[in-house]
Amino acid sequence: MVQDEFVRCYYGLLLRKLEPFHVDGKKFIDALNYGAYLMTINDGTDTNEHVFWKGYTKLMGEPDMEMVSAINEFYENEFNEAIVSTRPDPLARKIIDLLKKRGYQIILATSPLFPRSATYNRIRWAGLSPDDFITVTTYETSTSCKPSLLYYQQLINEYDIDPSLTMMIGNDVGEDMVASKLGFTTYLVTDYIENRAGVSYEPCLKGSLKKLYEYILDKVL
Repeated sequence: MVQDEFVRCYYGLLLRKLEPFHVDGKKFIDALNYGAYLMTINDGTDTNEHVFWKGYTKLMGEPDMEMVSAINEFYENEFNEAIVSTRPDPLARKIIDLLKKRGYQIILATSPLFPRSATYNRIRWAGLSPDDFITVTTYETSTSCKPSLLYYQQLINEYDIDPSLTMMIGNDVGEDMVASKLGFTTYLVTDYIENRAGVSYEPCLKGSLKKLYEYILDKVL
C-alpha cells in the first residue's frame, strides 16, 4: 500500500457515500484530518474514538446521527472498494502461517486511526483474518497512536511483552522502527517504504517480504 494513493481513494469513496447529506467536501475532509491529527497526539487519557469525534465536532458541529450511521455502514461495506489502491501480497499469508506454526503470538500493531470494522476489512484485503492475531489495535479501545512510544508501551504493559524477545515488522520508518527505542528488534519491509516525516531510525534488519519469509524460515525457531 502506498499511503497517499489509498487515502485519495478512501476519501473519494466516503464522500460519495455522504452525497445525500450534502456535506461540504473540503470542510469534511479537513475535519477528518484534524481528528486524525488529534489521535496521533493522544496522551492516553481518552480513547482515540472519543478524541477523533471531539476534533470533528469542533470543526463541523455536532454530527448528524443519520450521517454517523451512514459512515459506520460505509466502513462495513463500500470501504472495501478501496482495495483497488492496494497490492495484496500472498507472502503475508505464508509468513503469518509460518509464525503461528512455530508457536509465536502475533499482534497486529497497526496505528489505531480506524474503526474496528475498517481495520478488520483491511486485514482481509491482505488475505488474513483478525483471528490470526491475539489482538488488533483499533480506535475504539486504543488511547494512543504511532509514532508515540506510549502506543508501544501500552502493548508491552497489557500483553506482558518482553521487547528483547519481540520483533516489530513494518514498512514505515517513523511509525514502526521507533519501537527500537523500547528495545524491540525491528524489521523494515522495503517493498513499499513509507517515511513521511523524513526520520532516520536505522532498523535492526531490513529487506523485502520475500527476504523476511526466508529469514523466518531459516533463523526463527
